[in-house]
Amino acid sequence: MPIGTLKDARKAVGAKQAAKAVGKGQASLVFLAEDADSRVVAPLREACLRAGVAVEMVPSMAELGKACGIEVGAAAVAVIRV
Repeated sequence: MPIGTLKDARKAVGAKQAAKAVGKGQASLVFLAEDADSRVVAPLREACLRAGVAVEMVPSMAELGKACGIEVGAAAVAVIRV
């Protein structure tokens, strides 16, 4: 899924919300920002690995936030299955 389609997709924005979606089996894909604090995204990356959820890297938190249509950066975004 291209990052540009995030604005209109069902999603969970933020590391905590994305982790919840992965844990509940609702996430089909997770975007992680390369410049996010590793302490924040490492547990989510591991959860995705255990759950078999694909992970795509995005260069920056600002870019990920903008793709979601928010004015602040986002460390992670989970795309929710429809």
